[in-house]
Amino acid sequence: MSRGDRAEISVTVRDSSGGEISAPALVKIYRNGVFSDQGATRKGRAFFILNGVGEYSVAVSAPGYEATQKEVSVPVALKSEVDIVLKRLANANETSGVPGKPVLAPKAQEAFDKGLRALGADKLKDADKYVSETMRLAPGHPDVLYLQGVLDLKRRNFADAQAALEKATQIDPTHAHAFAALGMALSDQGRYDAAIPPLEQSLKLDPKSGYETHWTLAKAYYHHQQYDDAVKESRVALDGSNGKAPEIELLVAQSLTAAGKYDEAGQTLRDFIKNHGDRPEAATARRWLERLTADGKLAKQ
Repeated sequence: MSRGDRAEISVTVRDSSGGEISAPALVKIYRNGVFSDQGATRKGRAFFILNGVGEYSVAVSAPGYEATQKEVSVPVALKSEVDIVLKRLANANETSGVPGKPVLAPKAQEAFDKGLRALGADKLKDADKYVSETMRLAPGHPDVLYLQGVLDLKRRNFADAQAALEKATQIDPTHAHAFAALGMALSDQGRYDAAIPPLEQSLKLDPKSGYETHWTLAKAYYHHQQYDDAVKESRVALDGSNGKAPEIELLVAQSLTAAGKYDEAGQTLRDFIKNHGDRPEAATARRWLERLTADGKLAKQ
């Protein structure tokens, strides 16, 4: 896309030595806390044409590195250069990526980037075209299998997503994003016991993974009757969402109730109603609060 008179963010991702990382990193752009765009780096760099000036967040993650985020102010329609340094995880290999993991050829990388952008924009028809092209060019690459799995997830083809993501994690056992997506595919099939190990592995590989992984793991814990764990993970997810998904607070209350912590559950529901009374979920919160009171779990107020 031609920039014209629009603002642009140029992101350079480096390792602790100062060199540009060779492994693909996923870069997500948020504007005022709302997702805007995403793409994979090529030779440590990624470029984004912005829809307008304002306050942006640049979040970067890569297998084997700690995820990080940087705030960027874009006051005028010019290019903003952003340098981000990723710290390697303590248990990661010293070499970038997975030993023997092939590098995508230029045409495959280009199709991969376009597919990733299309998925981020929920343009599934375009994503299908680019993912199919990438699969044709590099069918055994773990990043490509991950992309196929995410597309299947968005299309709600959960069994197909599971198959692609299982293969991705077998080829690349350090692919935190693939483990997270695999856990989501299993959870969406109601296989909560099977979803827990890959979700836990994703967070082990990438402790600063996005709140969605913690949220999915909290739901899996809840359905697996690990209520204390569900409380802990749902609270981490709620804090990590930075207000983007306040409905997670209902899972916190649900988990607290199942754990027998009724007073905390009641206060959580009251806080949700107070702060988000205009949301559709507020009716559910009121109904749960009334039920806890009627059952004698909470004192009438």
